[in-house]
Amino acid sequence: MNKKMKVMVGMLAFALCVCGLPKANAAGEENWKLGMQAYSFKEFTFFEAVDKNKALEMKYIEAYPGQKLSKEKPDVKTGHNMSSADRKLMLQKLSESGVKLMNYGVVGLPNNEAECRKVFDFAREMGIETIVSEPPEDALDLIEKLCEEYKINMAIHNHPKPSHYWDPDTVLKVCKGRSKRIGACADTGHWTRSGVDPLKAIKKLGAAKRIISFHFKDLNEFGVRNAHDVPWGTGVGQAGAILAELDRQKFKGVFSIEYEHNWLNSMPEISKCVAFFRKTAAGLSDVKYKRLFRKNLSNTIMEAGSWAFDADGVLAPTPSGHGTIWTKERYGNFILELDFKVPEKGNSGVFIRGADLKNWIHTTIEIQIHATTDGARHGQCGAVYDCLSPSKDATRKPGEWNHYVITCLDNKIYINLNGEDIIDMDLNLWTEAGKNPDPPAGPGTKNKFRYAYKDMAREGHIGFQYHGNPIWFKNLKIKSFD
Repeated sequence: MNKKMKVMVGMLAFALCVCGLPKANAAGEENWKLGMQAYSFKEFTFFEAVDKNKALEMKYIEAYPGQKLSKEKPDVKTGHNMSSADRKLMLQKLSESGVKLMNYGVVGLPNNEAECRKVFDFAREMGIETIVSEPPEDALDLIEKLCEEYKINMAIHNHPKPSHYWDPDTVLKVCKGRSKRIGACADTGHWTRSGVDPLKAIKKLGAAKRIISFHFKDLNEFGVRNAHDVPWGTGVGQAGAILAELDRQKFKGVFSIEYEHNWLNSMPEISKCVAFFRKTAAGLSDVKYKRLFRKNLSNTIMEAGSWAFDADGVLAPTPSGHGTIWTKERYGNFILELDFKVPEKGNSGVFIRGADLKNWIHTTIEIQIHATTDGARHGQCGAVYDCLSPSKDATRKPGEWNHYVITCLDNKIYINLNGEDIIDMDLNLWTEAGKNPDPPAGPGTKNKFRYAYKDMAREGHIGFQYHGNPIWFKNLKIKSFD
């Protein structure tokens, strides 16, 4: 695997739903880890929170003190006061689920060594890397000593004003001159509630290298204490800009999703957060784009002489040519960018993950190219052909160049046409051959495919269709994460 890929959100390699693209340094270490703050599921037990975490295909979680352990043990609360036997049950559940307990908090750390050691002993036993707290300032000497002794971090959380640490300047002040194991658990949502620009706070704390972990949020309003969470990238929290800034800072650490809204049915919204994180991180990846095709087309599969580049770098079928042009290389997780142009009534398509070129119609996903959006159902320009229509019409007039960005990350397909996001598809929802999922997951219509899209190959050839009409492509480039 390429050592410059970014962002682990939950499973090994690319076996994630929305949570993938690990970025590894030279030592193969994961830099960004995405998981749940179990408080998002405070209406459920910790065991149920772990199951939900796994369902979102993430492998990290942050516990908080006081959550019911399980339906079988509703009187047992998670935390550092659990019995040894209950701790073992908690670890067993995590192990069986493939989920690692990374952080613990927000938990009190008073200026009392015996009480603090209870928390640190629990963290060591459970394999926790970071304790999240809002300790009194007079406890920091003691906490610093314990951080060094146990080799465990302490991240200072910021509840909204008037809590002691709502202002990032206060966090910077108390961290100054202390061990690097003491820093911030940056709660971007609570900053937003407190009227603190979260991006500016990230820049300030990042410049001092004092960010250890995140309670990551995006809210619907700025400076309003009762503002609520919304899917990342749709609110006022500058989620995309913050991730770009953290990429610039070369941040390494845990992002805990703390979604404090729609408590009993938040999974669809949290899934959108994970998808946003993964897609944004893929775009920030250090993996370099490369040409999809060589100028002489020696890395293609096609009928000889059927396609050619002109002097301006435009790829098109030749007058005597016919048939689809395919890459020799197979791609699974990637960002494909290209420009295309069609005439009036023009029709073509981009094929992705072509697993079997002898049976490509039923083993390949087509991203439709069409001169009109008035075609057959799920046949408009921008559609995943016969399966999912675009959310909006972003096409330009026939004869004008259009720009596609097609992102494939395991079961997720995102399509951006001319700067507009038009497709957010989860292949796992297409569970039946010949049928699209029922609303609200999908259109609830028939499709022509013999295989359920959930079972389609997750890697294969990329192709460009010749449909008997003129079609032109240029600026074909790909960023592959396989």
